[in-house]
Amino acid sequence: MLVTREFKFDAAHHLDGYKGDCQNLHGHSFRFSVTIEGEHLDSLGMLVDFKVIKEVVTRKVINRLDHKYLNHVLPFNPTAENLVVWIFGQLSDDFNNFPVSCLYSIKLWENYPDCYVEYFG
Repeated sequence: MLVTREFKFDAAHHLDGYKGDCQNLHGHSFRFSVTIEGEHLDSLGMLVDFKVIKEVVTRKVINRLDHKYLNHVLPFNPTAENLVVWIFGQLSDDFNNFPVSCLYSIKLWENYPDCYVEYFG
């Protein structure tokens, strides 16, 4: 079974070494989904509580990236590909320590709904 919750944050960045418009400072309304995988439901009939997903993601990702200049808060060139791997890494310890589930994937839209990257750890 897969359980997914979507989130969004607004941030600015530029891409070092890129030849084109994205080398300049610009912003996005990023959207991303967090998908948890598992086979066994708890005594309430849940794989994972949506509220718990929100609490972890807000603490580990949203509070660190929302309305920030990503080049100043992340130690890498903030491409969509690098961001999705970073988000997965921020969340994997929390979700992989749940008793019956684990982090399955992160999907990050840079320009919703047209452009996204998805990472499976």
